[in-house]
Order: sequence, then C-alpha cells, then structure tokens
Amino acid sequence: MSKKNRTGIVYSTNPDFDYQTDEPLSARSLPPAEQDLKIWLERKGGGKVVTTVRGFVGSNPDLENLAKQLKSACGTGGAAKDGEVLIQGDFRDRVLNWLLAQKYKAKKAGG
Repeated sequence: MSKKNRTGIVYSTNPDFDYQTDEPLSARSLPPAEQDLKIWLERKGGGKVVTTVRGFVGSNPDLENLAKQLKSACGTGGAAKDGEVLIQGDFRDRVLNWLLAQKYKAKKAGG
C-alpha cells in the first residue's frame, strides 16, 4: 500500500501493529449461470470495430481468464480492462455461442 493512501496514521511504535484498510477484499466471482453478460459492438478510435462483453461480476483474475478464453475461441486479440472484455473485430455471434456453451447467461445488446 502506498504511503499516500494511509490517511490518519502517522507513526506507531507498537511492533505488533498491523495497518487495517477499509477496502473490500477481492470480489468473489459469480458462477456462470448467475452472470448476466451483455455483448456490444462498438467503434473505437480510428473506426476499429470491437466486440465488448459487459456485466461480469467477479475478481479481476477471473475476468482476465474469461478474456483469454474468448480471445482463443475467436482467434484474435483483445483485452480485459475496466470490468469489460474487449475482443478485436465483430465476433458477437461467436462470443455469444461460446458463452452459452459454457453455461453463461448472455445476450446481445445495443443496436
């Protein structure tokens, strides 16, 4: 934890002192059947088309694992950031079929 995030504590002489934060522990991932995922098609900078999967509830490593599996299933690049999975290109149908095969609750969204 960085020093600037430690508000209220200046110094402690207690050798057994353990600083406690108010931050919640990492979020537990919901099982696939309880996830409510939405698949969007967006245009990013330069007119590039990106398939976006939103609505994942869980920890960041689980989100990154899902992104890795989706990238592998689509045979393209992508990323997991800001709670979303970004897949390069228009792969809405392939992503939807893969998620449904993995027992995720998913549907297309947007126009």
